[in-house]
Amino acid sequence: MEQTTRQHGIAAYQLRFSGSGGEYFRVWIVNVLLSIVTLGLYTPWARQRTVRYFYDHTMIAGSPLEFTAPLRKMVFGFVIFALLYVAFKIASESGQDTAVSLFIVAAALLAPYIWGSAMRFRLASTRWRGLQLQFAAGWKEVYLASWPIFVMALIWVAITYGLDALAPQPPAAPTPARGLQLFPGLPRMNAAMGGLIAAGIVFSVLCIIRIEFNYKSLLVRRGGIGSQRGRWKPVYGDFVRIWLATLGVFLAGAALAAIVAVGLVLAAQMVFGGLRATGLAFFVAVVVGLFAAALGLVIASAPARAYREARMFQLIWSNVGLGQIVRFKCALQPWTYVRLRLKNLLFTLLTLGLYRPFARSSEYRMKVDSVTLHVKGGLDQLIGQLVRQQEALGDALADVAGLDLIG
Repeated sequence: MEQTTRQHGIAAYQLRFSGSGGEYFRVWIVNVLLSIVTLGLYTPWARQRTVRYFYDHTMIAGSPLEFTAPLRKMVFGFVIFALLYVAFKIASESGQDTAVSLFIVAAALLAPYIWGSAMRFRLASTRWRGLQLQFAAGWKEVYLASWPIFVMALIWVAITYGLDALAPQPPAAPTPARGLQLFPGLPRMNAAMGGLIAAGIVFSVLCIIRIEFNYKSLLVRRGGIGSQRGRWKPVYGDFVRIWLATLGVFLAGAALAAIVAVGLVLAAQMVFGGLRATGLAFFVAVVVGLFAAALGLVIASAPARAYREARMFQLIWSNVGLGQIVRFKCALQPWTYVRLRLKNLLFTLLTLGLYRPFARSSEYRMKVDSVTLHVKGGLDQLIGQLVRQQEALGDALADVAGLDLIG
């Protein structure tokens, strides 16, 4: 722990991650093996062990976080989700279109409830120095913040009807096919249909950005300890700018991926150029093409995803606080994080996935170590105040429920 005292009685505490890749590897490998042996049934236990490891090694002002979630709730949630997923797959595979539509509508209606329940569970299961976090948002607030989900659903319902209206009418009599027609079951596209789909994608992305902003801001503003609530400064435009910058990074990565793919294809032609169009040459060309496409997708998307993740982390943790007494600052460098992600991706591919726990711990360390906690007044005074507020809140809730708190 590092502490510096500034003017006006403000103390700074740098967050630290005390774990290591080797320690987490032991947790990770046990989780993987038991999940395989139990055909995935060990998933809630694996999640609990993973979260506890990272919480236990996240040091805030010299004290670790605590994860106190009861395992039975995690198991119950996992079983419900698995049953719903199996029911959806059965309905979709058996061609029950009405049931599938009902599942989709129900998912849209339940998505805000699931998110709100998850945030309440997550914060209520997080403690620091005996202080329990809270998520105080009501269901009305959660559903009002979820309006982009419903707008996006309406957009695609409208697009579905619009495509039917814009689709060209089939000819009165069948005409001889000229050449091979790919995907004969699909309607022929025209410029109007393509423009409608493109507009739907653009508006959907804007809705996704808005729902991310709404949920993160609601989580911070309505989360807190005792009577102290979170303070939130970012605006929607900040999120849009990060997404636009991410798009630029993705396009640059896509250009690089195209160069790599062309290079692989030219190399394959040079190696197998002397061969006739045999089955072996065709097979090699297909393999090289698939490998080039997969590699290109990784090269194009990995830097963009890492850049967006780092920029978003930096934006949020430099602009949030707790009441008027606590604020955070983040010194994470996005391009440094991108380089770390690319290095981890390379080592993970070379080790067939065995480097994954080392990669995850190193990325988590870079994030945590970049955050500094600034406290107005002494830390002990702050903790004492929060403890009193939390006890008063607990007594009030107990009075409402007609219960007595003992001890």
